[in-house]
Amino acid sequence: MKIMLGAGVAALALTAGADARTQIRMVGSTTVYPFAKAVAEQFVRTNPKFQPPVIEGTGTGAGMKLFCAGVGAQFPDIENASRRVKASELKGCAANGVTAITEIQVGLDGIAFGTSKKSQDFPLTTTDIYKAIAATPFGKPNTAKTWHDVNAKLPNVAMLVYGPSSISGTRDALGELIMTAGCKSNASTAAMEKTDGDKFKLICTKVREDGPYVETGDNPNLIVQKLEANPNTIGIFGFSYVEENGDRLKSFTVNGVAPTFETISTFKYAGSRPLYMYIKNQHVRAVPGMKEFLAEFSKESTWGKGGYLSRIGLIPAPDAIRAKSAAAAANLTVIDASTVK
Repeated sequence: MKIMLGAGVAALALTAGADARTQIRMVGSTTVYPFAKAVAEQFVRTNPKFQPPVIEGTGTGAGMKLFCAGVGAQFPDIENASRRVKASELKGCAANGVTAITEIQVGLDGIAFGTSKKSQDFPLTTTDIYKAIAATPFGKPNTAKTWHDVNAKLPNVAMLVYGPSSISGTRDALGELIMTAGCKSNASTAAMEKTDGDKFKLICTKVREDGPYVETGDNPNLIVQKLEANPNTIGIFGFSYVEENGDRLKSFTVNGVAPTFETISTFKYAGSRPLYMYIKNQHVRAVPGMKEFLAEFSKESTWGKGGYLSRIGLIPAPDAIRAKSAAAAANLTVIDASTVK
């Protein structure tokens, strides 16, 4: 993607008149939010001449819409995302003049399935989860009401799963990493991916709406509260929230593997996923502190092994990915749209 608006035009839009802005504005993933917040706090301590960034946990999808809406003071500078940008979103950005975007992978996380410490837990597989929450597992209406209905080896416990909404990056990752893997356990459904991609995606990722799956918006703290108030219910959220609430929650294994720093960083855990930050390059020279903030985020002492983000639950990306992302942050490398689906 080529830059269509010059840096001078962006600077004028962002710094002139009553709408001038002197604070970095970030939107997007609630999973990335606590990490971005920690970096913002350190950024202000290190660079007291800049104002604290404004960070909004809108959810990845809603944040992408705000980020891609245009160039100027009224539009965000950074989008935090718990899944990779989509080709359709890049096209939307370009149509609105947002034509130079840098992609930075900030680390890893895992989609965790948790329950209250007081509740029963049992081993799950990607197929179990798919059959439990899909609207039409393997193309048939979902009538399962208990976990025993899903798998005769599981307990006769009523299903109630609290999960992310359709605008959440966690929901997208749930569909891609967990549900689609379970969906492909059926050979005929798996074959459909090549013959009818749209139908395949619908069957594999559409979540049921008849009660057992309850959307809780983009507020993981609300899920934690609901799990404690409702015994034997399951919540879906980022691994960092399970870690943060370890005195209140425990995780289910998926395909025999528990979510841990080691299993997620090596991708042994089925729900392992990268986390991203997208930079609107046309705002970098116009908004005070953007370069300094990116430099703070991409330090080894920030996102590396033993960095302060790992102490609050971020799992460092592999060495080569961190090196590539640090170079992208420093050089504002424009994302190659041909690599995006």
